[in-house]
Amino acid sequence: MNVTLAVKQYVSKMIENSGPGMKVLLMDRETTSIVSVVYTQSEILQKEVYLFERIDSQNRDNMKHLKAICFLRPTKENVEHLIQELRSPKYSVYFIYFSNVISKSEIKALAEADEQEVVAEVQGVARGRSWEPSMLSRCTQGLTSVLLALKKCPMIRYQLSSDMSKRLAESVKQIITKEYELFDFRKTEVPPLLLILDRSDDAITPLLNQWTYQAMVHELLGLNNNRIDLSRVPGISKDLKEVVLSAENDEFYANNLYLNFGEIGTNIKNLMEDFQKKKPKEQQKLESITDMKAFVENYPQFKKMSGTVSKHVTVVGELSRLVSERQLMEVSEVEQELSCQNDHSNAQQSVRRLLQNPRLSELDAVRLVMLYALRYERHSSCVLPALMDELSRRGVSERHRRMVKSVVEYGGKRVRGSDLVTPTDAVAITKQFFKGLKGVENVYTQHQPLIHDTLDQLIKGRLKDSQFPYLGASSLRDRPQDIMVFLIGGATYEEALTVYNLNRSTPGVRIVLGGSSIHNTKSFLEEVMSTASHSADRAQGSGRPGNRR
Repeated sequence: MNVTLAVKQYVSKMIENSGPGMKVLLMDRETTSIVSVVYTQSEILQKEVYLFERIDSQNRDNMKHLKAICFLRPTKENVEHLIQELRSPKYSVYFIYFSNVISKSEIKALAEADEQEVVAEVQGVARGRSWEPSMLSRCTQGLTSVLLALKKCPMIRYQLSSDMSKRLAESVKQIITKEYELFDFRKTEVPPLLLILDRSDDAITPLLNQWTYQAMVHELLGLNNNRIDLSRVPGISKDLKEVVLSAENDEFYANNLYLNFGEIGTNIKNLMEDFQKKKPKEQQKLESITDMKAFVENYPQFKKMSGTVSKHVTVVGELSRLVSERQLMEVSEVEQELSCQNDHSNAQQSVRRLLQNPRLSELDAVRLVMLYALRYERHSSCVLPALMDELSRRGVSERHRRMVKSVVEYGGKRVRGSDLVTPTDAVAITKQFFKGLKGVENVYTQHQPLIHDTLDQLIKGRLKDSQFPYLGASSLRDRPQDIMVFLIGGATYEEALTVYNLNRSTPGVRIVLGGSSIHNTKSFLEEVMSTASHSADRAQGSGRPGNRR
């Protein structure tokens, strides 16, 4: 336990969070001493900190080209000095860090003083998302109902970096303890495990275009209780304005659920050819009782197959039209580059190039900027303003532009417990072509959701207790067999595909995935904006300024 190293890492994190560019470190008497103990001047100069000032100094010059990193003790004197500073700011932007807890009334005073909106970040008070009581109750009820239905009384692990995960874990445990007779199931050699995760740890996955059938349908058309609204499809017939896709009673859908778009195209062609063979001939003569009986017996099957063919040809045709119209293959390639590779120069050039494309939809344009802002957050202070200007020139609505900031606040590095980029060397992935419709390459499916690595580590017994602790004193010593995963903030069909593949490739392990919702990009952004609105309401009530740029 090295306290000096801990403080040094804390100061380093403050500096890194402000991004690249020239900085001034604004301190008080005590924090000046703290920093001088853990950092030499030459070391801190290497981090682009070129000036050191005291908050109580009266003779500081205006230097608008500098970012101010304020590291202060939360004393009344320091708060008053900071209020005066914000009323007449000498620097371009302020990142404010208090060494301890600060009162709500003082935060409110700082918020009111920041009339020029130069505060980018405030830390030292409670931050982040929190449960609405009704939603916590609903998720608890849903989870415990599933556990009862599956006859499982699990051990519980949760994501330590998420207060919401811990609260939900405790809430479920409380119900299990209270209703212990209901959860008194036959003991298994290896107890089942409930793993509670938080969507904010992986905000990348819900923003990506998808290339498997189920996920594409939800992303581009929307799935609501297995129903798809096709009423806006050009030239759609009356009986196809709403269709049902259910793996329970649609064999073609069940068999193609997790296949890529290219394979679906081939299978649609095969389905149609099979249908043509079974289609009754127009001039078929029913000359005998046997002929009539055979026709009556086969007609329902033919009618069902006819409906299946019509439905899937229409759905896949509309997916193909949207892919072409919105140029989603080109968009998706850049999305995958942003999410999987580590080349900032190429990434920003690719995003800039696509933003110049007039055929790019508003959603796809803002989605690319969001992915850039999340993936290259350290560089965002230099490049992001230019990308935001480009969105404005394209006529992207203010609401969509605000979403960029909201997504970073929701799933940026300040709130994440994990790295966004998986260890996979995406550059080395062979670009083989899938055979079939549109020649979709696996370059479009490089990304793996964070949940893949989390579950892989869990199955191998390598998931760290320090990051995903058990609730209670007991822990699992054997490899888990029955795993129930719940994602606070919603799961995606890409994550459902990941769980499906892990179930197939890991004999003896059974994984069930659930979440507070099933997201596509649009629903995820609604969740993000709802969270931002809730956080703003709480900040207004407590006087907390929150993150402003």
